[in-house]
Amino acid sequence: MSNYPEHMVAPMRDELTQVGFQQLLTPTQVDEALQKPGTTLLVVNSVCGCAAAGARPGVTEALRSQGLRFDHLVTVFAGMEKEATAQAREYFEGAMPTSPQAAILKDGQLVHLMQRQDFLGHSPEEIAATLSAAYRRTVAAS
Repeated sequence: MSNYPEHMVAPMRDELTQVGFQQLLTPTQVDEALQKPGTTLLVVNSVCGCAAAGARPGVTEALRSQGLRFDHLVTVFAGMEKEATAQAREYFEGAMPTSPQAAILKDGQLVHLMQRQDFLGHSPEEIAATLSAAYRRTVAAS
């Protein structure tokens, strides 16, 4: 059972799907997406204020203006598709589950994880810069 009515979260989903993210709704979809070869950006979306004020706009800004190019853009929604979110977090190598989160994976392996504290109190521009720096260290450098 979801924590929120779908009509309430639909605009929050749209912020990411409109810039190319694929919504993953089941654990099977998560495994299929995260085990694909190449680079993946996974965003654990959330209704919280730091997702609205920072995470979604920051990730969007990074993709639009910082030249980040991932092979796959995927998202799960915490509090909605609970099993899919739990499965996605299995790829985070024991990190505490927080919302929101943004993970960079290469060939299914976690190479960078942004947690709630990386979003909370940070502007979208700061978040975009942090994600861009992580991209340059983990994806562009290889």
